[in-house]
Amino acid sequence: MNFQAVRSIYSFEMARFFRTLSQSLISPVLSTSLYFIVFGAAIGSRIEEIDGVSYGAFIVPGLIMLSVLTQSISNASFGIYFPKFLGSIYELHTAPVSFVEIVLGYVGAAATKSALIGLVILATAEFFVDFEILHWGAMLAFLALTCISFSLFGFIIGIWSKNFEQLQMVPLLVITPLVFLGGSFYSISMLPPFWQTVTLFNPVVYLISGFRWAFYGAADINIGVSLMMIAVFMFICLGIIAWTFKTGYKIKT
Repeated sequence: MNFQAVRSIYSFEMARFFRTLSQSLISPVLSTSLYFIVFGAAIGSRIEEIDGVSYGAFIVPGLIMLSVLTQSISNASFGIYFPKFLGSIYELHTAPVSFVEIVLGYVGAAATKSALIGLVILATAEFFVDFEILHWGAMLAFLALTCISFSLFGFIIGIWSKNFEQLQMVPLLVITPLVFLGGSFYSISMLPPFWQTVTLFNPVVYLISGFRWAFYGAADINIGVSLMMIAVFMFICLGIIAWTFKTGYKIKT
């Protein structure tokens, strides 16, 4: 394992993050704060408790997941797309660096950025609503697994994309709607039976449900099932990335 190569890629990506803090950190935190104000304060005062939790506190895990998912995909996809766009990715191919080390560097940096944003939003939520975290270990584990798995997914999008439009299409047109329809602002038990069944095909439901369980001990989906879904998704992404580097698809041409 070439740890120097991993550290170099990771350090470069993190340095880019800190150079653009206004866009990388402040922007998602401010946008999420608006959700807390509108949904937590304005709308939350008109909605009864859900599963014994005030509405403002209930949406905290969902809003954190919304930011973490989108930022994980965005950071990882842009991280690998720019070397392709600039042509510097060919330098990685000629260097004594394996695809594992490349993935560790880019995905590790993207996951770290997303986790930092999630933790900052968590701290910011304290200014708007009162909430508690029953299982800190589980909360951090779900946060880390989500950041890693969706950074892997973003890495795939960055390799697949031919231009900036394609790079932004999946997060905007697919991931964000899935998060909004995945129980971010409601419990799926509030839906009619038919739509409850349909919602179970949305993978984001399992992430939000498990993350919310870490906060309040209540979940729409069994915690074990949620963990299994994250693990399956992660291994699928790893398999696709391994195949991509093995065949050179969208990388060597």
